[in-house]
Amino acid sequence: MALLEITDVHKTFGDRQVLKGVNLTVNKGDVVSILGASGSGKTTLLRCINFLEYADIGHMVFDGKDYELDDESGAHIAAIRKKTGFVFQNYNLFANKNVLENVTLGLTAGRKIHRKEAEKKAREVLAKVGMSEYEEYYPSQLSGGQQQRVAIARALATDPEVIYFDEPTSALDPQLTGEVLQVMRQLAAEGMTMIVVTHELSFAREVSSHVVFMADGVVVEEGSPSQLFENPREDKTKEFLKVVG
Repeated sequence: MALLEITDVHKTFGDRQVLKGVNLTVNKGDVVSILGASGSGKTTLLRCINFLEYADIGHMVFDGKDYELDDESGAHIAAIRKKTGFVFQNYNLFANKNVLENVTLGLTAGRKIHRKEAEKKAREVLAKVGMSEYEEYYPSQLSGGQQQRVAIARALATDPEVIYFDEPTSALDPQLTGEVLQVMRQLAAEGMTMIVVTHELSFAREVSSHVVFMADGVVVEEGSPSQLFENPREDKTKEFLKVVG
């Protein structure tokens, strides 16, 4: 059974229709990469399925429960977010808190977990992303790649069933990009369910179980990495890969 099933998602900003009936199915353990040019609706889709934006219409089945993406109670949204992690393009760390505090905050404030237990969990996930020695550093003392690895640790700390990544390397230079992608490869190898909006085609090709190409607010084509990269069916997909590949 699918862990996550999204049906007929529409979203308009002003007079611009950003999502025009998007469907997506994600099974447990999948790594789904979503590709597409800027403005194709990729990030908006991620934000809608985690209720950072309300869709105009759309249905979601997550972990066996039904949700309406245009209108859900705060309690239901909180329940969904307890099972998901979200890694943003620009890290979204608290500048006035050190690394350890950034990771523990969601556990102590959001989950009411005792501080010592939260710190133990935070140290486990910081070790996983190679940031143990930086727990007393503040975000301003870290590189972009290090900040993003802390953000991934924060997402992991809550033991999510799925992590959403929104262009996690787009603000990084190539060396730092490699650090972050290596952590993501490790998570994929361990079976973490991930939906990744990305422009990193090599990552999508190597690590994904499923690749989705979006353009103009719709899913143009989807399939295995080998099918989509080596034998794309749609002209828009071929054109995109020719330009960015």
